[in-house]
Amino acid sequence: MLLKIEEGVMDRVDNSQLLEGSGPFETRYLAFLETVAALRPSLHRYCARMTGSVMDGEDVVQETLFEAYRKLDKFDDSRPLKPWLFRIAHNRCVDFLRSRGVRDEAETGAAVPEAVPPVVPALLGIGKAVEHLVVSLPPKERSCLLLKDVFDYSLEEIAELVGSSVGGVKAALNRARTKLSESAPKGKSARNVSKELKQIMQLYVDRFNRRDWDGVRELTTADAQLRVAERFAGKFEAASYFTNYERWPWPWKLALGEVDGEQVVVILRRGVDTWTPHSVIRFELAGERIGRIVDFIHCPWVLPAAKSFVLTEPS
Repeated sequence: MLLKIEEGVMDRVDNSQLLEGSGPFETRYLAFLETVAALRPSLHRYCARMTGSVMDGEDVVQETLFEAYRKLDKFDDSRPLKPWLFRIAHNRCVDFLRSRGVRDEAETGAAVPEAVPPVVPALLGIGKAVEHLVVSLPPKERSCLLLKDVFDYSLEEIAELVGSSVGGVKAALNRARTKLSESAPKGKSARNVSKELKQIMQLYVDRFNRRDWDGVRELTTADAQLRVAERFAGKFEAASYFTNYERWPWPWKLALGEVDGEQVVVILRRGVDTWTPHSVIRFELAGERIGRIVDFIHCPWVLPAAKSFVLTEPS
């Protein structure tokens, strides 16, 4: 049981370490992650569709779990855990969209009257088709449609999750379905990737595959930051990053690829007779070198949730 494992932890743990990126995540937090493992894929699926990116979605999930861990002592364990986590995830997604200026732009460009008749689009299905269309909607409509048509929440549950009333949820659903039925939403444009970043990523792949660790270090800044999702956050130079890769029990290599239009490094693992995409690594430049690395090797659910994925070199 979640809270039996973590009982009393909140009085003893300095959670600022987890958020400030000071090193490996401590044991109690890893134990918490184990207790919520079954909910991770659905949390990621929701956050990915809300943010419009499987990698941004995973970043939001990480923030959600940090926040939930900090608040465990306030959680009423007589209530279901899943709605509580989804509520935190929803609020984090809205914060993310506000920080990107998405909310105001979407609300202004797609405003319709509050009262609209229910519409059941003839060509609009549910599930994955809806998941990839909702990115064109404002946050409230996006979340209500996902929670109802994809995750099958009741109107009452959705109202609690998004902080609205049942009537407000019904109105949001009607608006969302109307908009999706009346116009084909524009797809998300691919992110611009500089020529310099592509070149550095190719060098990173080549040197990593040769296990040329000194060569990899030369590509990073002196204060480069590393985040290995669910395991480590801190300075690249302080991490046992290369050692951990050498310990993986299955053969692996890296390759260049694109996920939903964003250039990434793809982690491939060797199967019986072929190389299979496992997860991805994201980079940010600082000048002419790598300033930040985000490695999702412990999150194999990221790639299957992507709308599009291609390897940009032979695997």
